[in-house]
Amino acid sequence: MSKTPELTATKRRGPKNGGLTPAETASPPLPPELKPLFWDIQFRRLRWQRDRDFIIGRVLAEGSWQQTHWLMEMAGKGVIREWVLRRRGQGLSPRTLGFWEVVLDLPHREVSTWIAEQEAYPWSGRVAR
Repeated sequence: MSKTPELTATKRRGPKNGGLTPAETASPPLPPELKPLFWDIQFRRLRWQRDRDFIIGRVLAEGSWQQTHWLMEMAGKGVIREWVLRRRGQGLSPRTLGFWEVVLDLPHREVSTWIAEQEAYPWSGRVAR
């Protein structure tokens, strides 16, 4: 009866870079304070340059004061404002959208329209257009 050879330490650990692509290892990782927001994906693989839209959306929708402050420093108010305008507030709750309306100086009529659309058609933001 033959025995199965034991795995060596290097085989158990995997590659040195943890399976990250060259692009992922070239750009700096996100700060660890953001990790709780991205519980459903491999946080260590997120990179600002590649995943910026996804990161902005998650931080705006779910972020704490510290996490949103980091976002404002990283992206700037103008980039975040454009992100919300481009998406017409999709992914943000009416309450959150109201908050960002004030902080980002968004047009009240537009935000009110987005909120009314969300309330009239709650699933409209779930379908790609």
